[in-house]
Amino acid sequence: MKLTQHNRRQFLRDLGISTAAIPFVAGLPTLLRAAGAQTVPARKRLIILFSPNGTLPDEFWPDEFGPEKPLELKPMLKALDPFREQTLLIKGVDNKIRGDGDNHMRGMSCLLTATELNPGNIQGGSDTPAGWASGISIDQQVRNHLQSREETRTRFGSIEFGVAVPNRADPWTRMSYAGNNKPLAPIDDPGQMFEKLYGGAKDRGSVASVLDYVKDDLRRVSKNLSPEDRTLLEEHMQLVRQLEDDIAAAEKQNELVHPEPEIDPNIELTNDNTPAISRMQIDLMVNALANDMTRVATLQYMRSVGQARMRWLDVEEGHHSLSHEKDSNEDAYAKLKRINSWFAGELAYLAKRLAETPEPGGAGGTMLDNTQIVWLNELGKGNSHTLSSIPFALIGGGAGFKTNRALNLKGVPHNRLWLALARGMGNDELTTFGTDRYCIDGAIDLS
Repeated sequence: MKLTQHNRRQFLRDLGISTAAIPFVAGLPTLLRAAGAQTVPARKRLIILFSPNGTLPDEFWPDEFGPEKPLELKPMLKALDPFREQTLLIKGVDNKIRGDGDNHMRGMSCLLTATELNPGNIQGGSDTPAGWASGISIDQQVRNHLQSREETRTRFGSIEFGVAVPNRADPWTRMSYAGNNKPLAPIDDPGQMFEKLYGGAKDRGSVASVLDYVKDDLRRVSKNLSPEDRTLLEEHMQLVRQLEDDIAAAEKQNELVHPEPEIDPNIELTNDNTPAISRMQIDLMVNALANDMTRVATLQYMRSVGQARMRWLDVEEGHHSLSHEKDSNEDAYAKLKRINSWFAGELAYLAKRLAETPEPGGAGGTMLDNTQIVWLNELGKGNSHTLSSIPFALIGGGAGFKTNRALNLKGVPHNRLWLALARGMGNDELTTFGTDRYCIDGAIDLS
């Protein structure tokens, strides 16, 4: 017996649950079973995390590669060491998409779409102008596949999170696409994201907490929960309460979250709140995934060519400017290493939050066991603007890839990686993705 969205919501309403309380309980396995679902299997999930301006190859890649060699992490990635056995590093995956636009534009907007930019009038650095990407992105392809099936359909389908993404729209700021000429904007304000997830919670906040608003409903439904689901609901509520407090505190600050630059309109200056905003966004994401509001999420830090000034790392220079410095500039190199270590730390926090959350429904293991995280960048190296050997770090078991290793694939198109990801997420019927000619050898075998 398949459990439809209608059946689930109708069952909850029959219990006397208001619409406002549904985001808290709709994904709890006890209620799903009571509503008619015979089994509640582990859920496959996908998270794509983006950081900009290339990496430091000598600090990212291990010294040895091979399918049977245990993974060794360089110091820049030491934050990922607790998850080494669930990590796969892949070198030699290239973005081979060419055509209009510069490498930053193609690196960003062709990263997840794996197909060319449309003609347009947005001028990049010395290359021909371009427009938006001409195809769907892999996160949205996975979203559409999951949404096409009743048993994997969720309230949102996908959620696009951002951290310090500037208030502008161009190929340097968008990586997710619903289709040809259909870029999706990430939400980088935790308050707006909270409102999206919990439906008007911000408006109610002037009168009462969202939890105060639904407490009677939650108390009523908790009587029907298993001990495991009751614990999950309590943790969910505790996190929501903390997020409410954090968001309220952030909104009281006089300093803007993303102060506008005084001179250069192409530079966004992220302030010292960025680390706190990052953690709030990650907590909101894990919360949404745990309660099955979505099974696909993206987290975009800044943008391609982003000039974030990471003062919390004692870095005053813009990130993009630093990435252009020669490798022999020891000061710039050290700062870039700190920047990339910070991104690795945020990825580690995300993995930790998933790893400490039991898989809902008694399926065993943790959410990380059933979630595929992909950390990527629009460039292989900042000062060369190369689209070769894009840094890919994959963590978790969602796609079923063999982990605790590093592979050097020596120049395969990234279209084939996205094919492998789609297959791992359950879409065995997909034979090409993005530009067809880069898919003739099929999906990469990562088993």
